[in-house]
Amino acid sequence: MNKFLQRLQEGQVLTADGATGTNLQKMGLQVGKAPEDLVLERPEMVLKLAQAFVEAGSDLILTCTFGGNRLRMKESPYAARTVEVNARAAELARKAASTRSEVLVAGSMGPTGLLLKPLGPLSPLEASDAFAEQAKALAEGGVDLLVIETQFALEEASAAFEGARRMTDLPIVVSFSYDRGVRTMMGVAPRDVVKRYREAGAALVGANCGTSLENMEKIVQEYASSAPGFPLWIKPNAGLPHVVDGAPVYDLTPEQMAAAALRYAEQGARVVGGCCGSTPEHLAAIARAVKRHNS
Repeated sequence: MNKFLQRLQEGQVLTADGATGTNLQKMGLQVGKAPEDLVLERPEMVLKLAQAFVEAGSDLILTCTFGGNRLRMKESPYAARTVEVNARAAELARKAASTRSEVLVAGSMGPTGLLLKPLGPLSPLEASDAFAEQAKALAEGGVDLLVIETQFALEEASAAFEGARRMTDLPIVVSFSYDRGVRTMMGVAPRDVVKRYREAGAALVGANCGTSLENMEKIVQEYASSAPGFPLWIKPNAGLPHVVDGAPVYDLTPEQMAAAALRYAEQGARVVGGCCGSTPEHLAAIARAVKRHNS
């Protein structure tokens, strides 16, 4: 059995990792530069962050491939090396995971940055093919599951799901970003997501990024009431950022994030972690809370 599905069957809540972009910026990533470029330019930086989350107690870490599809990478100096970037990112995450037994690696697949027809220029097939290419490279790099994350439109998420399923039989998580309270910018509701992707065969559905912890709790509740018992993936931001000296600052403490993670777990979340602004310190607090919950 797949290692991720086996861990889920054991009944415990898993701790995922925290933010990639905001942490890499603290480590020296220039604003406006894609984190994926570092996979080939500064792999030691990517590895160091992944290892920090493993050391903090994460049971699962994501690859540095959120923007790793060829449509989003078209302006990158590595646009012609998309497959290599994804495979190498998976290898780096696997190396970080190997420092502690049983740590899982998830292949991160974010949006293309384009709207699908008729609202935008992208056809469903073009999107699906781009995600299929990314999913294949991540699978060949050794990930344990795929995470289609920070989605806001059912059409693109479905193209990503179809592309990923076409190329691999790995478990797939589908996670939406609800930046309009409990709705996405395209008006998608949690009940719409869980209905569609539960039927499609997703291993988990969930939410990442978004707004406040309170809104995330409402999202969890809508998921749970729409599909009782279906496992959820929940990774909120460390609050809403404000700018200090030109840089975003996230104010939620590790203790606040840990308390929220426990509430989500009690309502059906099987994987909890953090998104933008969440540091290894936040994840260490979440991991300690989850460990107490599991015991």
